[in-house]
Amino acid sequence: MNKNTIKETLQKGERVTLECKKAQSSVPNSVWETYSAFANTNGGLILLGVFEDAKEKDINKRFTITGVDNAEKIRKDFWNLVNNTEKVNVNLLKDEDVEIVELNGKNVVAINVPRADYTIRPVFINNNLMRGTFIRNHEGDYHCPEQVIRMMVRDAFQDGNDRLFLKHYTMDDIDIPTLERYRNHFKSRFPDHVFNSLDDKEFLRQLGGFTMNREEGVEGLTMAGLLMFGKGLPVRERFDNLRLDYIDKSNLIGDQRYSDRLTYDGTWENNLFNFVTMVLPKLLRDLPRPFKMEGVVRDDDTPQHKAVREAMTNAIIHADLMVDGVLKVEKYDNKFVFTNPGLLKLPVEQIYAGEETKARNQRIQNMFRMIGFGENLGSGFPLILSAWNEKHWLKPELVEQPELLQVKLVLTVENKEEESFMTQDVGINVGINVGINDRKDILKELSERQIVILEMIVSDPSLSAKAMSEKISEKTSENDSVDVRTIERDLAQLKKMGVLTRQGARKNGHWVIIPQNASLEKQQ
Repeated sequence: MNKNTIKETLQKGERVTLECKKAQSSVPNSVWETYSAFANTNGGLILLGVFEDAKEKDINKRFTITGVDNAEKIRKDFWNLVNNTEKVNVNLLKDEDVEIVELNGKNVVAINVPRADYTIRPVFINNNLMRGTFIRNHEGDYHCPEQVIRMMVRDAFQDGNDRLFLKHYTMDDIDIPTLERYRNHFKSRFPDHVFNSLDDKEFLRQLGGFTMNREEGVEGLTMAGLLMFGKGLPVRERFDNLRLDYIDKSNLIGDQRYSDRLTYDGTWENNLFNFVTMVLPKLLRDLPRPFKMEGVVRDDDTPQHKAVREAMTNAIIHADLMVDGVLKVEKYDNKFVFTNPGLLKLPVEQIYAGEETKARNQRIQNMFRMIGFGENLGSGFPLILSAWNEKHWLKPELVEQPELLQVKLVLTVENKEEESFMTQDVGINVGINVGINDRKDILKELSERQIVILEMIVSDPSLSAKAMSEKISEKTSENDSVDVRTIERDLAQLKKMGVLTRQGARKNGHWVIIPQNASLEKQQ
């Protein structure tokens, strides 16, 4: 960190990863709430000796460098406390993460807090897990909900979630026809495998779906066994927090809300194996299948078909199946959307880079992999990216939605040539000030929702984030409605990219789309 990088950070004013405190002579107690919040969310920068007027909309006037009286003492006091387990349960910082930087002739203590690895979250303070765990949003630090804390605690166990022993659930709760269908897939793939000679209980034991609770001396199903192969009623009794839903919104006619749907209706045993094997053919049916022969057999399993299977299984194996939510798959004319309950264990950018993350449901992952669904560890998401890039389709969009405790993966079946035409049309709609001929690269980075926001601003520059949220939500289903915080994050990102700025007061101001050659500083 140096004064230039800090000034750039202040110029962006991104509150979700920046916290300023006056802190003239000592370390404020509120620093520790921010430390916990940054560590449990996406990391961030704490500046001691900087005052922020949150009500000031002019970014150039919002921050005042006040400095601290004795920077070395404050730095030493901070290190003493961050290494005190009575104050903080874990110290994430290295020496270079806490520095004294001179700004405008005054000393500022800069503390760079990284995002904690999922194996050590939650990070909490004051020896109090439930009341001392914080997370961060654009409004600041707030107490982490108990459901999210429990999710973090589960994620910290390397052995995964689905090993959970389910007391009083036995082979009587397994739907044998479902298990037989799975075994047929397995035998077709491994005709000489030793598992084929085992009875159903031993076969399931080998896959991690049945186990012995040695402490109590009783046998029973694991979470993986029941969810994958269980009868519908026991599954719903034990996991009444979870719903499986497939909606086909393609080829709609007139006022149709959907053309096909699979949810629990009493006609099928609603376990995960049935859900996947019933939904996948519906998803893959309309994907292009070029004619290709492998010897005398037609091979029509393209990389794109493999990618959709990977996306489907990823939604399950990375889901937190213990939180309230919907495991949902949606099909549109030009895209697939996979939604699963839970949050990402790694930051989005690391997942795009192909960094390996252990699945939450490792036994379910193994069960799918044994029949050819799902790639080896660490290769799943890169496979999806590669398959979509091969067809020059739009880049897959992975979106974490903390306010809804869910993750979405959007696979758009639309090529980049079509994207360039789309962005040209958007440029015309947004107006000459965008300078579409010079800003194609920027527009290609925008999400569909951000483009819609720009179109709304062209029509009415005075729209508030709340009004934008209401307008977008009117055009979507209740489950896909967009809250105000999501819109505010989009607006912040558009400002950060230099596409948008705000002029005037909060209530009476208006949005301005920035021309190509105009800087944010000139606009303000």
